[in-house]
Amino acid sequence: MALSIDLADARISELDDWLRQQRAVTGGYQDHSQLHRLPSDASHRRYFRLTSDQERRLLVVDWPPEYGSCRVFEAIARSWREQGLHTPAIHAVDNARGFMLMEDLGDQLLYSRLVEQIRGNKDPQACAPYRKALAALQMLQGVREPDGYSWPLYDSQFLRREMALFTQWCTGRLLGLRVPGSVQSLLDDCMEQAVSLALAQPQVPVHRDYHSRNIMILPETGDLGIIDFQDAVAGPVTYDLVSLLRDCYLDWPQALVYQWLDDFAAGSPHLQGVSSGQLHQWFDWMGLQRHLKVLGIFARLHVRDAKTDYLQFLPRVFAYICQVCRVYPELHNLYGWLQEDLLPCFQKQPWWWHCSLQQTHQRPAGR
Repeated sequence: MALSIDLADARISELDDWLRQQRAVTGGYQDHSQLHRLPSDASHRRYFRLTSDQERRLLVVDWPPEYGSCRVFEAIARSWREQGLHTPAIHAVDNARGFMLMEDLGDQLLYSRLVEQIRGNKDPQACAPYRKALAALQMLQGVREPDGYSWPLYDSQFLRREMALFTQWCTGRLLGLRVPGSVQSLLDDCMEQAVSLALAQPQVPVHRDYHSRNIMILPETGDLGIIDFQDAVAGPVTYDLVSLLRDCYLDWPQALVYQWLDDFAAGSPHLQGVSSGQLHQWFDWMGLQRHLKVLGIFARLHVRDAKTDYLQFLPRVFAYICQVCRVYPELHNLYGWLQEDLLPCFQKQPWWWHCSLQQTHQRPAGR
């Protein structure tokens, strides 16, 4: 779906001038009529599909420097591509102004293919692209650092700061709920345990958003393309596994999730000698950290950025958190607060029930 372009936007005018200077790449860019704006993601980036007489498919990225670094994206894209992962080929970059011309990987998300599989009541294990996504993750966890760039560390301070988004934006700003001191103590204990278990794991390159909406199925080959990797860090080996297997956008039967997890571990050089019980504990608590963070981020996107689409995924993310809290005795008191206090606050929101119902159409039969 192409969106309208605001010609009064100063950055569009600046981008237009820059693209005219990239004729060797574009095949002779003329004006904005060749740009077709695409729906945005959760970031401040804007994407445009560029049409030209050349066979090369091009995507134009407008990424204001105050919101991120084209330089980091380019360094990771080139490095991972050289090491066998299909990231977008970078054709031209203006780091100072925040413009990029790169390979267009098409429109087919892994997410869309999986939803088709679910709606057709097909065996999710038969979905070849999903197996490819796990294989690509094996490769990703073994890549070396890009030249001239060191991975930021997913350290204890980083992990705690992310989890704090839950009370700042979800309970506080979205729901207007004051967290009692006794519950904050439970959350603090949860954070300490989650951080301890995260740092006890083998530390590997981490994409940080390795899920079905950041993996593309390439049109010609059916191979996978990986996007949105600019926030990559060095961190826990289970983090990207949680992102993929407990995806915020669709969910799977837990027995299947653990089976995929164990199969991955059997082929991972980082997880040899780790017991299944230890692996599952790492995975569950890593998911707790990630999903508390995600509740905060999705709430912030709605409250601060007026991006309401992400509210529809809150029931699933909340359910993931409750699922882990039910399993571990040290989290039972926190589970009680989630069910008795937080869930009723969610249920008062006009969008909650519609979103919960909608998600039943994105689950395999028997879930």
